[in-house]
Amino acid sequence: MLADIHIDNLLSIAGPKGATLDASVIAPHLREWRNKFEGQTSLMLMPSDTTTAAKLITYCHEHHIPVVPQGGNTGLVGGGIPGLDGRSEVLFSTRRMTDHCIVNAEDFSITASAGSTVAALQAAASERGLLFPLSLASEGSCTVGGVVSTNAGGIHVLRYGTTRALTLGVEAVLPTGAVVDELTALRKNNTGYNLSQLLVGAEGTLGIVTKATFKLYPQEIQKHTCFLAVESPQKALALMASARRATGDRVSAFELIPRMGLDFVLQHIPGTSDPLGGSYPWYVLTEIATSKPDNALEAEVLSWLEAELAAGTILDGAVASSLQQAQDFWKLRESMSEAQKLEGGSIKHDIAVPVSRVPAFLERATSAVQNFNPDARLVAFGHLGDGNIHFNVMQPSGSDKAAFLASWEEMSTLVHDIVMEFGGSISAEHGIGTLKKDELSRLKSASQLAAMKAIKAALDPHNIMNPGCLFT
Repeated sequence: MLADIHIDNLLSIAGPKGATLDASVIAPHLREWRNKFEGQTSLMLMPSDTTTAAKLITYCHEHHIPVVPQGGNTGLVGGGIPGLDGRSEVLFSTRRMTDHCIVNAEDFSITASAGSTVAALQAAASERGLLFPLSLASEGSCTVGGVVSTNAGGIHVLRYGTTRALTLGVEAVLPTGAVVDELTALRKNNTGYNLSQLLVGAEGTLGIVTKATFKLYPQEIQKHTCFLAVESPQKALALMASARRATGDRVSAFELIPRMGLDFVLQHIPGTSDPLGGSYPWYVLTEIATSKPDNALEAEVLSWLEAELAAGTILDGAVASSLQQAQDFWKLRESMSEAQKLEGGSIKHDIAVPVSRVPAFLERATSAVQNFNPDARLVAFGHLGDGNIHFNVMQPSGSDKAAFLASWEEMSTLVHDIVMEFGGSISAEHGIGTLKKDELSRLKSASQLAAMKAIKAALDPHNIMNPGCLFT
């Protein structure tokens, strides 16, 4: 337990609104969305500015007090939950850091504080006729600091890249309390190590991101959202390639949805309906967009759809005729995780393989899971455009949830080994956190782990920054 003198000193540094001991205020920050992780702490720090944050971290460094940074608490791998495995840690929330959100239209950039939500950045960019392309289901609550620290992906990676590709620079408090300010709109800067990029995806183990500068793009003013039925992932892959060629590579999103996943959404999520008349094994939700105010793209999309229907690649389909219908299509995709949560227990795998190998991976992994548990229900969906599939294994109908989830580690080992056979990654966009640190240790090479640990030791000599994350 943290000594009373340290609690008193941290409360004094934080100021009246910068920390709390109120268990009822802290409680929502101790449980992750899917209820797999529940932590504990008696103190939550929540400064509103970088100067105070640096003073707090300096004190924690000097007194070897472990700190767990947390943004919007939308993580899924235990990376932002304090006190797991009996550890005594202080929770450091950046949610009050919301005072800074500035769009520079000439530089096509936006700079925002760590507590600003992704939705707030999207709105700020849109007001200036620009696009902040990061888009994910939790965008209304996930924050700048969190998406940088986890290198969040979302639905537009195919065209615009992950958070890493969008990040131009960050301001951060290092584990010693020193502040690194690399906020810049520079596109080129070859002056040594890129510390900002080192912090992207570090999951709060190398410092606390307090601000970030991101790229912006011209606003997409013409969009064509299509919900299409296909026979197989292989057909979906061929369809994506033809769409990119036919539209001059203006495909912004290309999502793969299985029929079982769609059925769960239709069953559990109010206000949803099947866009197509029949039942098909697989679906594609794609968005093709342009910033040009002409109708050339519409003609290209219609021509592409007609050709693929004639060829039999598309079995059936619908094109959104209004903004509301497009939102209805996307609600089906964005509700996939919520619907599965309501359906029952699910062993989740956020994996990536090379795009060309997604169909073969799905076939191989599905067969292996069915051999392991013939009654398990598979829901494999996600970002076909960048090879990131959420390979979720649902509990059999009528089975005991706890008994099924008890096989999580064995199931994950099975799936992850196949991922590695296909040259993939066991974490595409959610991070390693606490959930996958044993798997990281098992599957990363000794030289890779040694290099990562050397960086950690150099920047965090007392190992105070999110010490339970990444490494066993």
